[in-house]
Amino acid sequence: MRPFEQIITEYGPVVLRVCRAVLGPQEAEDAWSETFLSALRAYPDLPPDANVEAWLVTIAHRKAIDVTRAAARRPTPVEALPERPSRIGRPEDWDGDLWRALKALPARQRQAVAYHYLAGLPYKEIAALHGGSTEAARRAAADGMVICVPCRRGPTVRW
Repeated sequence: MRPFEQIITEYGPVVLRVCRAVLGPQEAEDAWSETFLSALRAYPDLPPDANVEAWLVTIAHRKAIDVTRAAARRPTPVEALPERPSRIGRPEDWDGDLWRALKALPARQRQAVAYHYLAGLPYKEIAALHGGSTEAARRAAADGMVICVPCRRGPTVRW
């Protein structure tokens, strides 16, 4: 096998052109470096009759995809954030009647109702969370449901 330095010298410009064409000039050099780092690790296992240029371009293509995916996950800076309420668990986003009813319950009943009826935990696990007995957790949830009438309306809870 040829020394890896010769591979870089021979195919480096081609790989850089591919990276620039796919990613643009800012991210191309990083992708080029990542391509040759990956290739260096895999080079000893490359079959002697392999098309080295195609192999390197394939690695560069995959690195470009990784860079593109990473860029899509990064937040885009904006001057001002839009005012949008979240629908993922903030009590003020819930049905007002439900939240008022839950808020009026003592803490242990509110937790038992939330853990059992909203999260689906069995009473045994609720007892482990509270440090009490299974019967006490069942009683707290039952008492909370008697007081918390809006909780019985299942469609009221919006996640």
